[in-house]
Amino acid sequence: MHSGFVSLVGRPNVGKSSIINAACGRKVSIVSDKPQTTRTRVRAIVHRTDAQIVFVDTPGIHKPVTALGKRVNATAMEAVREVDISGLVIDATMPFGRGDQFVADRLNIKESFVVVNKIDATSRAKVMKQLSAVASLDALAYFPVSAKTGEGIEPLMDWIAQRLPPGEALYPPEVVRETPDMLWIADLVREELLGRMRDELPYSIATRVTEYEWPRIRCEIIVERDSQKGMVIGKGGLVLKEVGTAVRLQLAKGAHIELAVVVDDGWQQRPDRIERLGY
Repeated sequence: MHSGFVSLVGRPNVGKSSIINAACGRKVSIVSDKPQTTRTRVRAIVHRTDAQIVFVDTPGIHKPVTALGKRVNATAMEAVREVDISGLVIDATMPFGRGDQFVADRLNIKESFVVVNKIDATSRAKVMKQLSAVASLDALAYFPVSAKTGEGIEPLMDWIAQRLPPGEALYPPEVVRETPDMLWIADLVREELLGRMRDELPYSIATRVTEYEWPRIRCEIIVERDSQKGMVIGKGGLVLKEVGTAVRLQLAKGAHIELAVVVDDGWQQRPDRIERLGY
């Protein structure tokens, strides 16, 4: 039996959360096509007969322009220092560039593995070109995968299981994620909003559950400006109604979601606000 912690790191939007969801066979981390969807570390547990793999999903590492950006970068790098093995995730549809190298330089890459994700979205020739480009990193192993179709996920999991140190399971078999329900529900609300918002607004949104007494759940949606409030609410409250319905369908039967939109001027640039929101 092997057990231990594995972090996946990379630029924003390379599919780290999607890979972890595919590995777990269920949704344990929110996903969207917006960069910086993941803002905190999320632990997801894969139970196998030969190993227990605890994935640590991390925010995308990028050049920060806000206090929030600096904080999520620090969160990602903290995760790398606290795990047994790390993997660099890159996008098969995009050339290996300075952003990828920036992340690789912050890993002990010779003791890490590389995952080339989204192979379903490009040609085999381009996948091979990407693998050739990253070969110079001299990592332990390289895995072309598709989080969307599941191709390549099982060989990756088999390899990770054997690289982890010997040890007993760290979590009971019924635990699949180490995220408090209040944080999980807040993330589900933000995920649904990300799918409906455009331009810069997704980065100005934060969510937090302020009241939790099952089945009643109250979640605040924080924006930075008064002008953003109406966009989040939608005409006649339509956006909030759609978000509340979509989140409720992902929770146990009977859940009642109450959403409220509040303005916290420039919260992304204020470290005290960022800390209060749990980032």
